Amino acid sequence: MMGMGFGFGALGLVLMIVFWLVVIGLAVCLLSNLFPRTTDSFKTSKKDLSETPMEILQQRYARGEISRDEYNEMRKDLQTSGR
Repeated sequence: MMGMGFGFGALGLVLMIVFWLVVIGLAVCLLSNLFPRTTDSFKTSKKDLSETPMEILQQRYARGEISRDEYNEMRKDLQTSGR
């Protein structure tokens, strides 16, 4: 007799559920890697806001981003402006 069953019965149902759970899990992993959380960047920006302009200038000079002449000129500008 030709029944109207599910083919594999309960095993087919279990395999279908496992398949969709794997597909959804992979989609979540992919999306979380494509769009990472930005809470860490907010922490660093708050830290940067608490630094004074003179500290930022000293750090830039220490990293070699600006020359000695540029450092001295900017330092004088900051001291005369009262920052």
